[in-house]
Amino acid sequence: MADHEGPEFVMSQVKLAAAYKTAGDLRQAISLLEQTLAGSERELGADDLVTATVRNNLAAAYRAAGESQRVVALLEQAVADAEQALGDEHEITLAFRNNLAAAYQDTGEVRLAIRLHEQVLAAQERILGGQDPHTLETLNNLARAYGAAGEVGRALPLLERAVADGERLLGADHPETLAFRNNLAEAYHQAGQAGRALPLLERAVADGERLLGADHPETLAFRNNLAAVYQQLGDVRRAIPLYEGVLADRQRVLGDDHPATVASLHNLAGAYAEAGDAQRAASLSRMANEETLARRRKLLGPDHPDTLTSQNNLARDLSRLGMHQAARTLDEDTLARRIRVHGADHPWTLTTASNLGFDLRRLGEHQAARDLDADTLARRRRVLGYDHPRTLASAINLAEDLERLGDHQGAAALRAEVSHRRSGHG
Repeated sequence: MADHEGPEFVMSQVKLAAAYKTAGDLRQAISLLEQTLAGSERELGADDLVTATVRNNLAAAYRAAGESQRVVALLEQAVADAEQALGDEHEITLAFRNNLAAAYQDTGEVRLAIRLHEQVLAAQERILGGQDPHTLETLNNLARAYGAAGEVGRALPLLERAVADGERLLGADHPETLAFRNNLAEAYHQAGQAGRALPLLERAVADGERLLGADHPETLAFRNNLAAVYQQLGDVRRAIPLYEGVLADRQRVLGDDHPATVASLHNLAGAYAEAGDAQRAASLSRMANEETLARRRKLLGPDHPDTLTSQNNLARDLSRLGMHQAARTLDEDTLARRIRVHGADHPWTLTTASNLGFDLRRLGEHQAARDLDADTLARRRRVLGYDHPRTLASAINLAEDLERLGDHQGAAALRAEVSHRRSGHG
């Protein structure tokens, strides 16, 4: 950066990098912002507000590229500099703090993220008003944090508001509105309401391809989520080609090591398993999960939510390959860690508990399986509701345990209840 290239030049580079990011060219955006940050620190000073803005935007680009371990320190410094220059409640300070909360969520600090988002949202609603675009962004981020904490009931009304206000204030075709619509669909999916998610995602995919381009990372995320909804609705044959296409495109656009690419590999393996191609699914998934688990343990630590997801998934692969004792050992460790990290009632904890119950059944430990499955069913009824697909799956698991233990009457009663609820008469 030449001596005469002051704040105006720096901000022009920030805007150019933002255009690269919007176009999906994250590598170019990151390279430009790294150069710009070095020049801004040298020419304007490390604690200058313009430098803080570069840090904020570089953190956003790293986050989009899946490099979450590089984000928090940048944003913590940006927030501190904005607080010093502008005060705690300036709109720029609040925007940086909102981004920091999202970064905390990415690194597994979900409760910290929720507290910070709630503080920022209260301040923005008071200072900027509920209709300001920055307020809508924080509303969306808070809802996503609630969803990550397993509190989808708190997330849904916030996302419904974000979509309605986004369409009215930003326009139906604005990129933020598309993201809000996708996030609302994800929350419906998480809540077991795939029928409500489907039209939102079909629209998001069409709009993403039209407005952002077929290869844009956001469009690829929309397509991935649409495949997941098809799968939840039982249309796995329609989901598989979508998953295959997203995986190929993410490998080409984002690279093999990007978290989204790894997630696509797991999603495709799960769909293969549901379609009956268990060997292909387990082999593909085990290979990916072993690599991912080793990398996440090293980068994120053994208790990070993403690490525990990989460990949970690897145990499922081992189980599908008939290695039930190895799966049990891994599931027991994952369950203990998830109880400590998320709590005993979190949906992710209950997923691992259900998986461990399956391991115990396959190992012939039917009483232990029965005790665990009964506890999981009670918790899912309380947390997810009696009609949620995972709650009904837990009821079927418990019925199988009861049959193995000779309680045919109890098993029949559970199966009858599941049939009644699946027919829509719950």
